Amino acid sequence: MKRITGLLLIATFPVFLYAQVSGNTASTRTYRAVPEKMNNLVHTKLEARFDYQKSYLYGKVWITLEPHFYSTDSVVLDAKGMEIKAVGLTTKTVTRPLHYTYNGRQINIRLDKTYRKGEQYKIYIDYTSKPNELDKGGSQAIKEDKGLYFINPLGKEKNKPTQIWTQGETESTSVWCPTIDKPNQKSTQEFFLIVPSQYVTLSNGKLLQQQKNADGTRTDYWKMDLPHAPYLFFIGIGDYAIIKDSYKGKEVSYYVEKEYADVAKKIFGNTPEMMDFFEKLTGISYPWPKYAQMTARDYVSGAMENTTATLHQESAQQDSRQLLDGNAWENTIAHELFHHWFGDYVTAKSWSNLTVNESFANFSQQLWNEYKYGKDAGDAENYKNMQQYLNSPEDARKPLVRFYYNDKEDMFDLVSYQKGGRILNMLRNYLGNDAFYKGMNLYLTTHKFNSAEAHQLRLAMEEISGRDLNWFFNQWYFGSGHPKLTIDHSYNENNQTVTLHVKQTQSESAFIFPVAIDIYHGKEKKRHNVWVDQKDQLFSFAVAAQPDLVNFDGDKVLLCEKKETGKTLANYIHQYTTAGSYLDRREAISGCSALQDSTSAIDLLKTALRDKYSELRIFALHSADLTKENVKQVLESTIFNVAKGDPEPTVRAEALMALSLYDKPIYKELIQRSVNDSSYSVAGAAILSLNQLDKPNAYTEAKRLSLTKTKGKMAEAISNVFAENRKVEDLDYVLDWYNALPLGQAKVENANIIAYYSIQLQQTEAVKKAIDALVLFRDQIPPAYQDDLFPFVNNVLLKTISTQKAAAKNMAADAAAIQEQIDYINSKIK
Repeated sequence: MKRITGLLLIATFPVFLYAQVSGNTASTRTYRAVPEKMNNLVHTKLEARFDYQKSYLYGKVWITLEPHFYSTDSVVLDAKGMEIKAVGLTTKTVTRPLHYTYNGRQINIRLDKTYRKGEQYKIYIDYTSKPNELDKGGSQAIKEDKGLYFINPLGKEKNKPTQIWTQGETESTSVWCPTIDKPNQKSTQEFFLIVPSQYVTLSNGKLLQQQKNADGTRTDYWKMDLPHAPYLFFIGIGDYAIIKDSYKGKEVSYYVEKEYADVAKKIFGNTPEMMDFFEKLTGISYPWPKYAQMTARDYVSGAMENTTATLHQESAQQDSRQLLDGNAWENTIAHELFHHWFGDYVTAKSWSNLTVNESFANFSQQLWNEYKYGKDAGDAENYKNMQQYLNSPEDARKPLVRFYYNDKEDMFDLVSYQKGGRILNMLRNYLGNDAFYKGMNLYLTTHKFNSAEAHQLRLAMEEISGRDLNWFFNQWYFGSGHPKLTIDHSYNENNQTVTLHVKQTQSESAFIFPVAIDIYHGKEKKRHNVWVDQKDQLFSFAVAAQPDLVNFDGDKVLLCEKKETGKTLANYIHQYTTAGSYLDRREAISGCSALQDSTSAIDLLKTALRDKYSELRIFALHSADLTKENVKQVLESTIFNVAKGDPEPTVRAEALMALSLYDKPIYKELIQRSVNDSSYSVAGAAILSLNQLDKPNAYTEAKRLSLTKTKGKMAEAISNVFAENRKVEDLDYVLDWYNALPLGQAKVENANIIAYYSIQLQQTEAVKKAIDALVLFRDQIPPAYQDDLFPFVNNVLLKTISTQKAAAKNMAADAAAIQEQIDYINSKIK
């Protein structure tokens, strides 16, 4: 599962925000055991017909089971919110009724006899699934849990296709198919899907047969011969283009809305190469019969690794101009594919152990970037994910493996994903690549088509490496927090020693970790490998002369918060030019950014504007204080050259924004020209820059471009300009753009544009339309985020708009109209 792009408060702006739960609440003391297995799923055969008028699924299911160990005369199946019509036992062609009770969540079935281990039996259930009548739940990763989703089923919403898709994780498959809905169950399956003939279907396994029916429907027969967990069962239905690809003779396919057919391979086309790369990493051939990827409207998460049939939210669909700025969905594509080893092939035994699925999938993003785009790209991905975790202090209170939590949905957080991925990176560094990947292989082969937990991962790594890893797993997997370090650098000229004073300042006990300390004299590096195991330690090293740099954590892998004192500007410059890794250079840029009264620091920033890695060029640009006249002058020509000719559109876009601070005709000419750039990022930045220099011209260009196809940063820039110009005629463009944004980071950030527009508008009906867009956004917020985002929409946005309107009423000619607006706004606050 790849989470939806984070929903967060505007004031904080980390990449992800999670609704935190206090570890002291009584409910968190309920021990969350691995689900007990009285009966095991063996096979699931489903016949499903779909009612688009009622948003119902009419199902008949035959479930083959057997006792796990102890003999039993009953079975309990999860079946949420269904109408149960019949329950029976099927032997050959005969089905006999069985006695059962149903409480709206589970069916308790009395079998016809006591069955022993090894004896299989087949349960038949005739039922109706009514997902829209189920009470809502959800999590930070999955905003609803009703399992089965009918999207625009009656075709009434303009510009939105009719689709059906399912979301099983965590335990929502049982909304539309009775099962034992636990992650430690596995089943093969056969699905017979009866659908309108104009639609295509996707499910797990292979499509073996299609049969036209007399009533205009078609029955598609999908079969999965390999066992997988019920939460990975999947059905997808809609009007899609299917773009075919292949890998080693296996079908690889991409289901996209038809307007994206021409770019589907630009979006998903690295998939076969990813499969090859992940096979080599794990030492295990892709184990499933096919791999398909489908996009979905109004999807409740980022993406989901349904076995052989991954589902992606609509953000995956990028047009050719968006793709010029880079494939924003590539990490997600890698993440979901790697789940087909970690999550699908071997599944977390319980939600407490979710990280053995999600940390590996998160780590795969770093591994793919490292392989495909170089070490800087991998290190940048590692750093980004580390900061996401570190910027959420509440998460430091939670262990990676958690046997106490309020709800299973709470496990989908920055700890299971980002922190877990960084822990794996540290483990790889400690064991070495060869031992780490062989340990992965042993874990996967030992538990293939089964479930496992963190202890079994430790045992596999120990078996291969020959090293005891209890110390590592105890603190990183079963403990909480991370080191918070202060590191003081000093040099004693008299006895020629370098000393690092390392203090751990976190409230928890001392962490134990190995760390590399690199000492540089010119380009010569001497590495000292030491262990930090106390709250307060001194490390001293004899040197022939004062070093140019002492680099703590030379490999830049340690998950920690770090403050260093005693490092000079000369040290930072040497770190940038000589130590050389992504994070070495980033730390050096950051260090110099605080010293911009120095010519040497400004020169370093100027050098960094031409860094080999694009993200560091952008970081250097953001670090430069262009309000300082000396900085502005020294960097001017470099910024202009970057804006004019950097190979990466995203870098050119940032440089164009900076050029708006230089009011010179030659720069305005470049900005004006860039409005028509093929890249949305460049064109959007040009519009915003032009708006700083020449507002009437910027509005004219925004108006012209709004009549063409616009997406992404370009549409956002046009909406900013329109909001500033406060014309009613432009409101529909802005609201159409905003309402079409998937629920996530961009939706939250750009709510400010709608609020600002609302304040500026005078016409009552226009104000109401803008307010309705904010209310619609608020009402789409999933339960896990409501405590944070409801106050943001109600108290920050709507009340601010109301207050501003009240202030304007005293000066307005039509006070009654404004009062009507205020009353409308206040009626929407809840």
